[in-house]
Amino acid sequence: MRAAQGRYGIALVAILSVAACSGNKTTPHLMQLRVSGTSPDEFAILPSKPLQMPKDPKSLPEPTPGGSNLADPTPVADAVRALGGKPGAASGIPAADQALVAYAERGGVAPGIRQELDAQDLRFRQNHNGRVLDRLFGNSVYNRAYRAMELDQYAALAFWRSRGIATPSAPPQGVSLPAAPSLPPPQQ
Repeated sequence: MRAAQGRYGIALVAILSVAACSGNKTTPHLMQLRVSGTSPDEFAILPSKPLQMPKDPKSLPEPTPGGSNLADPTPVADAVRALGGKPGAASGIPAADQALVAYAERGGVAPGIRQELDAQDLRFRQNHNGRVLDRLFGNSVYNRAYRAMELDQYAALAFWRSRGIATPSAPPQGVSLPAAPSLPPPQQ
């Protein structure tokens, strides 16, 4: 009986050792999102625009095989338009925004900042890699690793309000918000 328990214990330790060594921990990826290479990209699917009859059919562009269609989605142009820009305008920084960009770049610009921060994040998470069961089951320790750096929203709110800066309201600390009232049934 004792020998069988010993064998089970050794087998369990061997399995846990192999499981702890798996995974690619040298490539930095924020939040350790797991995506298999065989799954479809759900963000690549865009709905087409609704079909509309033009005011003048002669204003339609000449059809080109493999070309774009007026009903094709244009997410970048739509985002530019929604943010107040002009789609198709010359690339680069508009003259009206030159002063803003110059002010934002006043301390200098680091060209590889994203890669540098990604590598620093990986080193930090490796040094704060969680408890044994987190590592064993591959759970993300991102939130726990950065908890000490978390912003205290109520302290920041009090800081800015004490200086007379208008701030949006926030729910009182430690008070749960009441549930939304239920609506009466519709009358027939």
